[in-house]
Amino acid sequence: MILCITHSNDFYNIDIFFDYLSSKNISCFRLNSDRMNHLQKISVNEDSFELTDESGNTIHSKDIKAVWHRKAWGISVPEELDEDYKKIFLSAYANLRYNLITVLEDIPWINPYENERKIDGNKMLQLKIAKNNNLTIPETIFSNDEHQITAFFHEFCNGKAVAKLHSLTAKSMNGENFISTMIIEEDTLEHIADIAYCPMIFQPYIDKEYELRIVYIAGEFFTGKINNSENVDWRLAQENYAWSAYELPENVKTGLASMMEEMGLYIGAIDMIRGKDGAYYFLEVNPQGEWGMLQKDLGFPIAERIADNLINRIDTTHE
Repeated sequence: MILCITHSNDFYNIDIFFDYLSSKNISCFRLNSDRMNHLQKISVNEDSFELTDESGNTIHSKDIKAVWHRKAWGISVPEELDEDYKKIFLSAYANLRYNLITVLEDIPWINPYENERKIDGNKMLQLKIAKNNNLTIPETIFSNDEHQITAFFHEFCNGKAVAKLHSLTAKSMNGENFISTMIIEEDTLEHIADIAYCPMIFQPYIDKEYELRIVYIAGEFFTGKINNSENVDWRLAQENYAWSAYELPENVKTGLASMMEEMGLYIGAIDMIRGKDGAYYFLEVNPQGEWGMLQKDLGFPIAERIADNLINRIDTTHE
């Protein structure tokens, strides 16, 4: 059995994954991360667990042979709970969820949980590893210091920068993070003192030809191109941009593959831009990033490749 950790509003991608497993006569169990609360019955021992979901389906850890960590959402809090008790509720269930997850750490995962947690939580480490693997990155500072940010702006940004949060505070219905990216210009710096209340990442604005969403799966690349040269991020734009398939240069593939291997990730949604200067700039990798639009619009077999990777590693584990 393959366990899929996702959330209650996840559809399409996960349906393709389950249908593919069914065609291979492989059983699966859907575990909604946001519902791992009072709606489920969970018991964890030192080396095993048993869980019964809100529909009455029961799973034992001994039956799970691999895990796809598709999406992790915050745990839902019951409306009737007193406000003073909500923090205790969330802390207790977060600890229970983490203890459950670590029971399974010795079987194949996409992605290994601790690797993903480290990389997803450290954008500056991502940039460091990308640079070490011969990828081009923008000059970057993550700061709450108005003087350092102002100096960075004048040294590197040529009058225009972008600022973004390190970790996003909201998600769309399909689990994708909403983007909070803004343009910074000289007059914006007049109000930069407020940064003390919310540290942000700052980079020079790069004039771009187009944006790329690259899905990497264990050495394979599925790349979509979107002709968004005007807006700071295609996810913020109101225009209906169309995806087209794109072939990355071999040197970029080599750098990304070695980067992902160093990060210990089997899969990731990588954002890059092609600058008007001809360079490919690495921006970030989201281990749980969205790719359904690439499968739907371009016919990329991403869900199937994820399943194949887990199936093959189960077989290898049991040889």
